[in-house]
Amino acid sequence: MVRSKFRRWAGFGIVLATAGALTLAGALPASAAVSGTVTTAGDPLNVRRAANTAATSVRTVANGATVSIDCQATGTKVTGPLGTSTLWDYVPALGGYISDAYVKTGADTRVAPDCGVGSGSAQCSTGTCAGEGQFRSSDAHFLVYDGEADGKSAVVAYWLKGGAGPFYVWNSGGNGTVVDKAVSVPKGGWVYYKVCVGHYAATNPTLEACSDGLTDFAA
Repeated sequence: MVRSKFRRWAGFGIVLATAGALTLAGALPASAAVSGTVTTAGDPLNVRRAANTAATSVRTVANGATVSIDCQATGTKVTGPLGTSTLWDYVPALGGYISDAYVKTGADTRVAPDCGVGSGSAQCSTGTCAGEGQFRSSDAHFLVYDGEADGKSAVVAYWLKGGAGPFYVWNSGGNGTVVDKAVSVPKGGWVYYKVCVGHYAATNPTLEACSDGLTDFAA
């Protein structure tokens, strides 16, 4: 992911009315990425697809490695060598998140913008995190991962600016599979989405264990 393609926005509100309408307010320009040093007892640190200890590990990063933090998200509480924190650091070069409890940044508080807009951020469902989703801003694609053989499908439910939706991207392929689907989000358009699990239905499905909502945009 190329950092310069994305803009960070903050200070906006999202109002999902009965029809799922979205409202956008205020904007804050991006700030530069922040460097940090991975600090463990010596073992490699897991890089997660989302800010959650139950999320899939996409790779590891070595103790002592210098990382460039693009943004930070609130997730699972983790205790590490540097204390206890709910902050997670998104590192584009690693393709995922690492717990800030293992990253020396020179501060105990946030050092980077909040994730969620143009970050390629992923969200997991609650519980066992059987469903994971990612909106790829560069070409307006959803990637939906299924991480557990639980007899249910992973699904992203999303709404477009103006309240259109919900629309769905289903992954019914089973444990370990991913669906990559283009969606109709115009360049610069906003999308609000949640990641859930459920049984496939063309309309009005019953969804379970949905994540908190995430807002992103098509670059």
